[in-house]
Amino acid sequence: MIDVRRSGGRYRGGEPGAGIETFHAFSFGPHYDPDNVRFGAVLACNEERLAPGAGFDEHPHSHTEIVTWVTEGELTHRDSAGHETVVRPGDVQHLSAAGGVRHVERNDGAVPLVFLQMWLSPLTPGGEPSYEVVHGIADSTPYAVPAAGALLHVRRLGAGERTAIPDAPFAYVHVVRGEVGLGGEKLLSGDAARITGAEGLEAVSLPGGGGAELLVWEMAGR
Repeated sequence: MIDVRRSGGRYRGGEPGAGIETFHAFSFGPHYDPDNVRFGAVLACNEERLAPGAGFDEHPHSHTEIVTWVTEGELTHRDSAGHETVVRPGDVQHLSAAGGVRHVERNDGAVPLVFLQMWLSPLTPGGEPSYEVVHGIADSTPYAVPAAGALLHVRRLGAGERTAIPDAPFAYVHVVRGEVGLGGEKLLSGDAARITGAEGLEAVSLPGGGGAELLVWEMAGR
């Protein structure tokens, strides 16, 4: 089954007056939809847009696997475990909040910052926080989040190129840019598909879209 969710249907949040715009794909904060709380391990898929100098002051997280993908600009991250990094397009950032951690996320650059942040539910709560950045991850190298029973696949396709969607109990596909054909549906930038029980499914970068970039979560059953 393929459940397509359009970019325009996301809940809009953030603080525009502070230079923060957010688009939520799932229930988040004051926005609660009991039919849209999670899919597989995915609890949140937030597109964040930060103006230069804007950001999120120190705040806590716990019992959450947080994976971030920057599409434009640079994200400055600092946390209570002493990590301080700059995350750029092509990098995968993973913060395992585990039993609890605090962090700061800011746009300290001179140009707007756009990033996608995905929260996953751990199989077992608690533990010690951890942090990792993989710089310039390759398409052929899936990024494992074993604590959530999930793999992230980055797919960059030229016009007309195809990629297989993993055969898995749950797959979540987010179109970062471009136009994609999937299961008879046309997905545009910001659109997503929630796929249950995928078998032999492919995504294709449609001609005229200038190529495409996809983030594909492969998730075990729960």
